[in-house]
Amino acid sequence: MPRVVEHPDRPYVGVRKTITMTTFGEVADRIPGLFAWLERRGVAPAGGPFLRYRAIDLAADRLEVEAGVPVARPPAADGTEGEIFAAVLPAGRYATVSHHGHPDRLAGVIDDLLAWAAKQNLTWDLTERDGAELWGCRLEHYPTDPRIEPDPNNWDIDLEFRLA
Repeated sequence: MPRVVEHPDRPYVGVRKTITMTTFGEVADRIPGLFAWLERRGVAPAGGPFLRYRAIDLAADRLEVEAGVPVARPPAADGTEGEIFAAVLPAGRYATVSHHGHPDRLAGVIDDLLAWAAKQNLTWDLTERDGAELWGCRLEHYPTDPRIEPDPNNWDIDLEFRLA
């Protein structure tokens, strides 16, 4: 069942890519490299990885997505891996729901979350420009560590969409 939760600012390190639905791996497959980058700097992750959707234009099959790993305090990027940056997920109220199973089965869960929010008269932190949805903060958070549980059918996934 969806619910609304309050989150503080949450620092993270990440990479950003513009992708299509068929090239999703170009961003998702960067997550192990983010963990390795943090490990080389002696920085412990503050939770499981996530995907942050910045822009979604399904008509053009174009998405701007970040792969990120939360940290207690972001380390300074040293330029050795120029695509990695430090940033903060913004504080605020988020509509959230959990899913157990393969990420490929999230479409219905997302539709249900959007419908639930509409019934609750909730407004998203979202603007539209030229047919694209620009999200203030829309996350798929993966608390299941794929190094421990490699089968995506056994993963837990939390959707967190920031409210206006």
